[in-house]
Amino acid sequence: MLDLGRLRALHAIAVHGSVAAAATALGYTPSAVSQQITKLERETRTILLERRGRGVVLTDEARHLAGAAQELLAIVERAETTLEERRGTPTGRLTIAAFASAARGLLPEVLAELTHRHSALDVRLTEVDPHLSIDLVAKGMTDLAVAHDWDIAPRPAPDGVEQVYLGEDLCDLLVPEGHPLATKGKAGQADLVGERWICQPPGTVCHDWLIRTLRASGHEPDLVHQAEENHTQLALVAAGLGVAVIPRLGRGALPPGVVAVRLDPLPRRRLYALWRTGAARRPAITTTVEMLRDHCARLA
Repeated sequence: MLDLGRLRALHAIAVHGSVAAAATALGYTPSAVSQQITKLERETRTILLERRGRGVVLTDEARHLAGAAQELLAIVERAETTLEERRGTPTGRLTIAAFASAARGLLPEVLAELTHRHSALDVRLTEVDPHLSIDLVAKGMTDLAVAHDWDIAPRPAPDGVEQVYLGEDLCDLLVPEGHPLATKGKAGQADLVGERWICQPPGTVCHDWLIRTLRASGHEPDLVHQAEENHTQLALVAAGLGVAVIPRLGRGALPPGVVAVRLDPLPRRRLYALWRTGAARRPAITTTVEMLRDHCARLA
């Protein structure tokens, strides 16, 4: 009989693309994941991974087995959901993936409250960008995702994934002290022409939103600095190196030398919680989502 833990390891490699990334997602060491695959190869008498350059790729047989593993894991999830539902209280492990500013500005209080109220629930948080976290939920690699989209770029939930709206996260234009807009307190899109921009790297939701918004106003933005962390962007603004649009969630107090300017129209992100349809009745999911909504309302 095939071992479910070893199948889970293979499925994680298929989803994440490498042994190291799979190990991070599962909370194991890369060596432990490799050992699981070696044992699974002996069990199946089949080569599952092949070396290619510095990495590995799944063989055709491994891809087939990974697909079967995903189906088995879905069956196990449904069984666990039914048992937890019958108990009527959140139990077991709950994995959450959240984008950086939510992980900093929203999740700490929610996780603390969950831990205090439900000692039988083991919650694990991973910081993941929305375009990745939603896919991880769909593929069964994480139980719950806190993600966002922008008002001009909605992100629909994939098949088999449910979502609930949590609230809005408003954004400000941040400029260096002494910038012409710093004393105005308010700015329109026409005021942004010719600015030097500090933003997130290409491929992120925030970067794509900024490009789309500025192009819609009739000019090509000059992106001079790119940084994933909002706090790094704030430091660059404080140094007088450009301007940035940064959401309020998890931003904290502005450092000296940075002034917030209200944009018209006001940019806003919409926050969502997402989970697989098969786990919708799980008390751990419903309780966590309820807490997320409550905390978002308090922040608003």
